[in-house]
Formats: sequence, structure tokens, C-alpha cells
Amino acid sequence: MRIVIVGAGGAGGYFGARWAQAGLDVTLVARGGHVAAIQASGLRIESPLGSATVRVRAVQAGEAVEPADVIVVATKCWQLEGAIETLGPLLHGSTMVFGIQNGVEAAEVLARSVDPSNVLGGTCRIISYVHEPGVVRHLGIEPVVAFGELSGGVSPRAADLESALDLGATVKATASGDIVAEIWKKFLFFAPVSGVGSVARAPIGVLRAQPETHRLLTSAVREVHAVALAAGVDLPPGSVEDTLAFIDSIPAAGTSSLQRDFEDGRRTELEALAGAVRRIGERYRVPTPVHDFVYAALLPLERRAHGAVEW
Repeated sequence: MRIVIVGAGGAGGYFGARWAQAGLDVTLVARGGHVAAIQASGLRIESPLGSATVRVRAVQAGEAVEPADVIVVATKCWQLEGAIETLGPLLHGSTMVFGIQNGVEAAEVLARSVDPSNVLGGTCRIISYVHEPGVVRHLGIEPVVAFGELSGGVSPRAADLESALDLGATVKATASGDIVAEIWKKFLFFAPVSGVGSVARAPIGVLRAQPETHRLLTSAVREVHAVALAAGVDLPPGSVEDTLAFIDSIPAAGTSSLQRDFEDGRRTELEALAGAVRRIGERYRVPTPVHDFVYAALLPLERRAHGAVEW
């Protein structure tokens, strides 16, 4: 099975390195000095589950790569459209393609340009980031990648993919019978934690400890839950309570990729997170006051990163 990871950042780099470490045929597609460092010295994974330097093939975006059996698109949400333009030469008739972005719209975007029969839904859970070129640091949360048919059920190809990609402790791979619900389960915690954390500029342990930000987090989770139900997502009973319990389990020093991008002055996934909650909420007439506030408060920083405003 030939696997191509498009986007070798914190998530894509971690999963790709672990699969290569296990002997799978993996190619990482990325840009800049990160690729050069991997080519020169391998990809270093620093993790509480065991650190390692892994020799894995890495190429610059646009370089020729053989067609793949599986393509995992691990770019930022705002990079997805550009990444799709590079997928054509990587596809054959039965290639499986899925994204592991933080939002809820990746599969829909992929299916606009890739044959929908090739597209799976996908998501992941991990706190990791590129510490320096050639080094991915995993801070916490059990590394999980889930995928499945958007129509529901566990197909033979998804079951085979689970068998190939599941490594146990270092990568838990799951073929989901309801991947749409799995994607929204992540969104249920990630959009609130990333938004409130970015506004407060504080790690998750501080957000939990302060009554005011804890109330914001709780309200934000309830908003996403209401939007999901209005959109017809089959979330299980107790999803809000389970999500709040999961937030309590995140390492206290944890911060979201959205928050780190804001701190570094980079373009962010604001539109795919708080922006998506607002858009979908408006579509189904569900009020989202916390996410409206988060979006409005962070929008000037996002526009500054685009060069649209200056100060």
C-alpha cells in the first residue's frame, strides 16, 4: 500500500513518520526547509510515546510522485483548495482520499474536485506541531486518525485501511461507521477550545480554572452541539458532557494550532472554525453568540495576517 501525506506538519508529519517507522511505504509532500531537513536527516518525532528519528521519503510540493493507494491531506483548512490542485497525478481509479483538517467541511471541498467515489471522511486527534525544520513535537492526547464512508457503514476498503494503519499505542486508526458524527465530535471540542483560547491567549489549564472562561467554553460547546443537531448530525446522547470531560483531560499546557498561529502572526483557520459555526448556525437559524464574539474579536488579527489591515 502506497501512502502519500500532503502536508507534513504537526499531524501529517507525526502520522506519516509513525507509519514509515512501522515499515509502510510513505511519501511526505510539503514545502520549504522542513522538507530539506527531512531529506537530509530524517524526521525527528519527539513524543511521550517514544521519540525516534525516522527515515521517510519527503518531496517538495509539485515534484513528481507515483500514484498512491491512499492520500491523506493534512494541510491547514485554508490550504486545502491549493492542495487539491496537486492531487491529479497521485490518483488512480481506486485511490482513497481523505482530509484530517480541524473543520467539518474538508470532505465536501475535496469532492468538488476529486471523484466523490474516491473521497472518504476523515479526522484526527493529536496535539503536535513542527518544533523546527525536521522535528515534530507531540505534546499529548492519544494519536487517533479516523476515516469512513460519508454514506455511513464500514466498507471493506475502510476496514482494510484500518488494518494497515492501526499501530496501537502510537497511532490508533479507526474505520468509523459514522464518520460525519466523528468529525463533529472533534469539532465539538476543537472549535470552542481554539476560539476561547485564542481570545484569552491562555493554555487550556487556565481556561478551565477561571470560572469566566470555563463558562465561555461550556456555552461554546453547547452552541456547536445545537448547530450539529440542526444540521442532522447523529451525535450520541451525552455528547456535551463527554466533550466537557474530554476538555478536562487535555494536558494543562495544551494550546490549539489556531491559538499558536495567532500568536505567531500567521494566517489561521478562523473561517473553518468559529466562522463555520456561525455560517452553519445562520443556515439553520441557530444562535451562536459565543462564536459570533470569538469570530469578531479575532477577525482583525486574521486580516492583518492576510495583509488586509495594518497596525
